Amino acid sequence: MGVSPKQFAAMEARLAGRTVPRTSGTGAEAAETSLHLPEGSRVLGIDPSLRGTGWGVIRTGARGPVFVEAGTIRCPKTWDRSRCLGRIQAVLEEVLRQHPPALCVCEGLFFAQNLQTALIMGEARGAALATVARTGTEIHEIAPRKVKLAMVGYGAAQKIAVAKMVQRQLGLAETPDADAADALALALVMVQELRNPLGPASKRV
Repeated sequence: MGVSPKQFAAMEARLAGRTVPRTSGTGAEAAETSLHLPEGSRVLGIDPSLRGTGWGVIRTGARGPVFVEAGTIRCPKTWDRSRCLGRIQAVLEEVLRQHPPALCVCEGLFFAQNLQTALIMGEARGAALATVARTGTEIHEIAPRKVKLAMVGYGAAQKIAVAKMVQRQLGLAETPDADAADALALALVMVQELRNPLGPASKRV
């Protein structure tokens, strides 16, 4: 695997603990984050969905990421979409208040054959992103396939495999709920990327 001069410089900067400036190029180089998170920083992961938005907060530590809290925002099928969007906003506002993150990472857009499904997912994602954006927190996104590849080593892995790996990496007593596990996986992969510039490239939103 080839390494560009900019990527090599980024590796040196991160090893030295320096901030890596954002480039204006394309591809993985343009996706690099400008953040250097000190130990103890919180990272919020969000897996948006109208009926079950997963969220998870981890904290960076000297021995690796530490679990803080996670959950799933459940909205019954009987609720109107507008009520669900309001619920997503309200819960995330409370999460942001209790655990102010240094960085937020959201699941990237995916291909949906059903246009209606894509639009509904987009509404939930927009509500979540807007809620976080109001706090001024930097937001990144990572494609679902890249998250699965980084966590399990297989881009089409099942949710249970991702959840089991999240449980293992964070030393949890129980396997987290699938949606919450996906959110925690996003946060874990984001932290991995900050430490390894050759990891799955995120994109700033």
